[in-house]
Amino acid sequence: MVSYLSNSIMPIMILFILGYALKEKVKVYDTFLEGAKEGMEMVFGLLPTLVGIFVAIGALRSSGILDLIVKGITPICQIFDLPSQIMPLALIRPISGSASMAIAVDIMGKWGVDSQIGMIASTIMGSTETTLYTIAIYTACVKIKKIKFTLATALIADFVGILTSILICKIL
Repeated sequence: MVSYLSNSIMPIMILFILGYALKEKVKVYDTFLEGAKEGMEMVFGLLPTLVGIFVAIGALRSSGILDLIVKGITPICQIFDLPSQIMPLALIRPISGSASMAIAVDIMGKWGVDSQIGMIASTIMGSTETTLYTIAIYTACVKIKKIKFTLATALIADFVGILTSILICKIL
């Protein structure tokens, strides 16, 4: 029954929307074309932001700066009993989803999915957001320039998510 409902919900929604549009005498195809045009304009407007983010992430990973930062914070991690193996993931996760996914796959390939490090990496992936990417996209869309408080709050939430992931995985 659930499978049948899952497969039929989209066609039902489409029929509902079309029925409502006919009732309200809305020109469905013209409205669709307007929305598609606005969507394409938005994509072209976001393209420079996306290119900038991807170039920055590529430079960060290939230049070795990330490894240098991890080596620098490893002694601090040891003081607080934090696994330094997940630090590359913790540093990249707020910036890029695809780069953090690649790092998480590397971690799980090296340490195993059932290891404590693998579980921490999985929990971090599920409890944090690609903050800088998301803020850059949303604020570029609506042309917001002042993001200081939004950025600070989101990065604090990511930090709390990462620490909570580590603590919960260590307890369990």
